[in-house]
Parts: sequence; structure tokens; C-alpha cells
Amino acid sequence: MMVIRPVARSDRNAITELATKTGVGFTSLQDDESQLNDRIERMLRTWDQQAPLSEQGYLFVLEDSDSGKVVGICGIEAAIGLSEPWYNYRVGTLVHASKELDVYTQMPTLFLSNDHTGYSELCTLFLDPQYRHGKNGHLLSKSRLLFIATFQERFADKLIAEMRGVSDEHGHSPFWENLGRHFFAIDFAHADYLTGVGQKSFIAELMPKHPLYVDFLSDEARAVIAQVHPNTIPARKILESEGMRYEGYVDIFDAGPTLEAYVNDLRVVRKSQTRTVEITSAEPTGEIHCLIGNESFAGYRAITGTPEITESHILLTREQAQALHVTSGDTVRLAPLFAQENLS
Repeated sequence: MMVIRPVARSDRNAITELATKTGVGFTSLQDDESQLNDRIERMLRTWDQQAPLSEQGYLFVLEDSDSGKVVGICGIEAAIGLSEPWYNYRVGTLVHASKELDVYTQMPTLFLSNDHTGYSELCTLFLDPQYRHGKNGHLLSKSRLLFIATFQERFADKLIAEMRGVSDEHGHSPFWENLGRHFFAIDFAHADYLTGVGQKSFIAELMPKHPLYVDFLSDEARAVIAQVHPNTIPARKILESEGMRYEGYVDIFDAGPTLEAYVNDLRVVRKSQTRTVEITSAEPTGEIHCLIGNESFAGYRAITGTPEITESHILLTREQAQALHVTSGDTVRLAPLFAQENLS
């Protein structure tokens, strides 16, 4: 059974191994042991309720309970940009007009922005390639939304997710080569690494503050604005199916799109319900694929299944109950795993 649970110190080696598989452009999971250790400790302080809002974050792992192997990771930042500026580009328009000359032109532009300061962020979604099948990707991504639905008071009203932009296997980013490299004599891979270890604001502060005309970029660079890395297409589709949308903001380094939504508009949040647990020895007879999570903050667990559901109860097998760390009489929160399904 595949189970979502909070990260533990004992997961360091497994997460380090996952980090070696991400490739250039996966900013939030760098192959850097010191940075990873610091981040895990910050997450643990959050669950111990000892971290200020500016430092609060949540990191979950996907564990194969049969083997005990950690095969995926995902995260949430509670409030971005409170300890250091949060930068991205807002894609906008400047108008140049002259009534006397009968000239009117609209120029697409990039404006350096801090508009998402204070928002919550979905981040660090990575699934081992060997486990990219079945419902594993949906569980890994959407479990964060169920956690937010359960503990909504701990998050901002609006949520964003920065999508990985276009770069090749050699770390070549068309957007960076045409824009960022003019201000920094470093490769995109190095800029990506510095961002991942917490130096994004330092780099961003050296970027030009005035609007940049998109038409001055190369055709190759313009073509990748708001486009995602091929490996990120499934993750983008999942988030869009939950109600997140591109609203005109892109990453300052690779121009990957930022998806956003109000938390209350997210499908999992809107459709989630609570039920009382009843443990059964019978095989599951439900027809709806459900995302199921307990209501324990520090001991959070989430799984998928097709349980029988009544108006007041959910019937879980003993194995499912053990995976969720619940017993008969406990309450769980559940939501349809897929958009086309409904609980009632």
C-alpha cells in the first residue's frame, strides 16, 4: 500500500537519492546534503509548532508500506516571501501610441513582481520514475490539498505552485541564456542550484527592475515563456484539474508558469467531507476512488482506496486503518480522487 506521511530524520538518505534523479531545473529539491538537512529540521520544527510563520513548511514522503521504501516527496510552504523577497515576472502589456502619427502598438513585457508575498505554495513534487504508474502521482500531489483542507487555518487564502520551466538534459535553458546570462556570467544549472539553496533573492536583486520587452528576446526564448518541462506536464495537468490556473506570472530564471487559486476554490477542498471510521473484515465494495486522510496534525497519513461510504461512516479494512493510524470511532477526511467522481 502507498502511504503519505510527514518526513522524518531517518528519510535523509532516501530523499538524497531522489534528489539525484530530479535533473537541472528542479529548484526545490537540490542534491545538497546540508541544505536538505536544514530543510528537514525546519519542517520538524513546524510540526512541533516551534517555527514562526515565515519559516513554516511541510514536507511529506510517499512510502511503499510493503517494502518500507520512500519513493516520492511533496511539500507545502505556509507563507512565502516573509523572510526574504519572493520574486517572479508578471507578464503584462505596455502601450505605445501617437494619435498624430496614427500609431498604436501593444508590447508584451515582463515586470519584476513581489505580488505573491504571503501566499502558501505547493512545492517539491517528485516521484521516482519506477513508481510513475497507477494512482501514485495523484496521491502524491493531491494529498497536499487534503492536508490543507483539514488544517486550513494554517495556510493563506491563496495558493500558488511554480512549475518547472523548459530546459534540456544538459541544463540549457533558452530563457536564461537569452536574459539571465546577460546579468550573470554563470550557467543556468548554477543559478538553479543557488536558488535551491536559498539565494534566489540575492540573484533577483541584481536583475533589472525596469520592464523588459518580450519582443527583444529571441524566438526560442519567447516560445518557452509559461511553458513547462516535458517531465512536468503530468503535474501541471493534475493541479489544473483541481482548479489551479496560470494567471500571467512566470519564474525569473526559466520562465516556467506559476499556477494559482484561492484555497476555497480547490476541488479537493470544496468536495472533501468527514466520516467516522468503522473497521470491517470485508473487501472494499465502493465504486469511487477516494483520497483519505486522518485528522492528526503531526501524525498525518493519507492513502487512496475504494471504501464503502455511508452518510455517516466510512468502512476501512484493518490494513487501511493501520496505514492511516486510526481506529473505529475516529474521524477521517475524504474526497474523490478524480474530478469526475462525487461522494454523493
